[in-house]
Amino acid sequence: MGPLRELLAVDERRTLEFFVTGLQDVCDGGVDRQELLYNASVLAHYALVSTQSTTDVPAPASLLAVFDQFVLDDTIADDSQLLETAGAQCLLLAGFFEDQARRRHNIRWYADLGASFFSRAAAHERSARKASLLDTLSRHFEPWRRRHARLGRELRDQPYLLPRTM
Repeated sequence: MGPLRELLAVDERRTLEFFVTGLQDVCDGGVDRQELLYNASVLAHYALVSTQSTTDVPAPASLLAVFDQFVLDDTIADDSQLLETAGAQCLLLAGFFEDQARRRHNIRWYADLGASFFSRAAAHERSARKASLLDTLSRHFEPWRRRHARLGRELRDQPYLLPRTM
């Protein structure tokens, strides 16, 4: 049971490290470290949050859920944190889960929507440093979305083999 327990032992730090390494592997050339860490943190966060969470903003089940929660509800118009969450969820679903979402949704439209959410979040953010990062994420949304999609495909294509123990 020891090796299996080690394999299944996941915490926030290990999950973040996993996605930092994965994104570094799919990045062609150098990328900004802050952008890399932010994108890895989005993937790590949603890897650990259930779609049924009651203690955190639940992971979205689909792009339709993002639309319903953040487009139809105009009460988030000037809430930087909710706009950032909406952008991150668009990035996750239109990026990492692109292959699954493409069958039902216009990925280009949701990518534009996600970039818009980050841009609006930046405009309402009080911290200049965070506003700058959100603005950068808005402008670099599509390259990061493509990296998320590539990572998602590569992870799905990897065989999941447990080492033999005797």
